[in-house]
Amino acid sequence: MTVRVRIAPSPTGNLHIGTARTAVFNWLFARHHGGIFILRIEDTDLERSRPEYTENILDGLRWLGLNWDEGPFFQSQRLDLYKQAVQKLLDQGLAYRCYTTSEELEALREAQKAKGEAPRYDNRHRNLTPEQEAEFQAQGRSFVIRFKIDDHREIVWNDLVRGKMSWRGSDLGGDMVIARASEEGIGQPLYNFVVVVDDIDMQISHVIRGEDHIANTAKQILLYEALGAKIPEFAHSPLILNMEGRKLSKRDGVTSISDFKQMGFTAEGLVNYMTLLGWSPPDSTQEIFTLDVAAKEFSFERVNKAGAKFDWAKLDWLNSQYIHNMPIDKLTDLIIPYWEAAGYKFDSGRDRAWLEKLVTLMSASLTRLTNAVDMSKMFFGETVEFSAEGSQQLQQTGSSEVLQGIVTALDTQPQLTEASAQDIIKQVVKAQNVKKGLVMRSLRAALTGDVHGPDLIQSWLLLNQIGLDKPRLNQAMVSKGE
Repeated sequence: MTVRVRIAPSPTGNLHIGTARTAVFNWLFARHHGGIFILRIEDTDLERSRPEYTENILDGLRWLGLNWDEGPFFQSQRLDLYKQAVQKLLDQGLAYRCYTTSEELEALREAQKAKGEAPRYDNRHRNLTPEQEAEFQAQGRSFVIRFKIDDHREIVWNDLVRGKMSWRGSDLGGDMVIARASEEGIGQPLYNFVVVVDDIDMQISHVIRGEDHIANTAKQILLYEALGAKIPEFAHSPLILNMEGRKLSKRDGVTSISDFKQMGFTAEGLVNYMTLLGWSPPDSTQEIFTLDVAAKEFSFERVNKAGAKFDWAKLDWLNSQYIHNMPIDKLTDLIIPYWEAAGYKFDSGRDRAWLEKLVTLMSASLTRLTNAVDMSKMFFGETVEFSAEGSQQLQQTGSSEVLQGIVTALDTQPQLTEASAQDIIKQVVKAQNVKKGLVMRSLRAALTGDVHGPDLIQSWLLLNQIGLDKPRLNQAMVSKGE
């Protein structure tokens, strides 16, 4: 049997971290078995679906490296297929037209609520006579199509994550609406129905999705049977939770993949972390791996039943590992858009060598790509902002004299190198009979605005290459950090 799986996001919002993690599990399972990974866009909610959300989903999956083998297929382009399947169930007597009005349904819910009963449809129109249907039509009532559910039926399946699962037909809320009303007859088919029709048509062998779909699975199994199709295997992965154990939501901060990208996470770091959200590799000490490596080890035996808590600190750590080990040319390519968004001025072609030196200087200190914006701010502007410690350092006795000595020494150097920079510091220390620490701290404060930061000499060399070191030194002597 060829493994065929699918990810089926709805374009009613941006690609969510939960949907993306489901896509990761589907992709890993397909690649592990040499199978097919299919992308299907479930855009039957015409009122809320937007083309910009579709593009966001496609871009997010591509960015994460979750390349699909077939698709994207759009449900909005497959309506004839769904309507044919609805008609098949009507012809077989497995579905029927229900003319219950919204007012009648509301009255039913209120009566059930008053009795303390769970809301469910009472199947009142399941066995209408032709005469009764004609009367409802004469009244101008619209109808929906409902699928018959046997209350006495027990629906059982072996979930690849959770083991044996069992639902009673009586717990499914009565006969299920599978299509809306329409003046032309069969109207817009609904989620649970079109999912099954698509899975049958695309020969899906395994349905891998979040545990919030378990109740849908029971209904869908009945539809597979009614349509005479083979039932796929199911695997329901754990939900992603916040650190308090509640389902991750927008209240917990960003939840869309595009937001994570904007925050400076790398695709490799994020997808690595999502792989670990609910799955553990055979070697529990292994935490860093590519999708291809994870695919070789992936199985549902190691997917947890319990919810996976989202740990920002763990994501930051994983992301930093990818940044620290990334080739400088690639890292520079990733950082340039963040610099541009911050309004920093440079020529990415002409200044490429200098930019790569700047990235090399910062790379070991980066956790997210966005950190490069603040850390490199001192390299993109004539003036520098002084921290409280930087200002205090420039107020120290002898600081201005030290800086003047450095400026004077710079005038004697045709080209600043690492060796000549060290020589200038030694000259000033000796000529002014001061401690080296005063020279180093004052120089750093004048050049960068702070007493902490990346390697001082390398920072000085980079600033010298673009002619910012002397202006900074002069500015510091005039303002003294004020």
